[in-house]
Amino acid sequence: MILFMVSEVMFFFAFFWAFFTSSLTPVFNIGGVWPPIGIEVISPWGLPLLNTILLLSSGATVTWSHHAIVGGLKQEAETALYLTLTFAVYFTTFQFLEYIEAPFSISDGVYGSTFFMATG
Repeated sequence: MILFMVSEVMFFFAFFWAFFTSSLTPVFNIGGVWPPIGIEVISPWGLPLLNTILLLSSGATVTWSHHAIVGGLKQEAETALYLTLTFAVYFTTFQFLEYIEAPFSISDGVYGSTFFMATG
């Protein structure tokens, strides 16, 4: 199990490494600028911030549910788990909307591919 978790962390780290390497040293193929010409950057204060809050909240509620299970509080555990599932449905819906409304796609070079691979 620990090997799986470490491999997932390294996998996720690799996407951010690719993104930061590409942004700090843009190559001539993309015009030598970052973000590449023609790419409109998504504001981090809209849906990305809301999705971050939903993810952190779902982490807190699933931890609450776990502690309630350990403490033998079945009703409280169910409430926390339902709240976690509600956050998951909202997060998935908002992530889908963010992908649909993104002004770029996965085929738009290194910016689009690293964005969609790291967030999806």
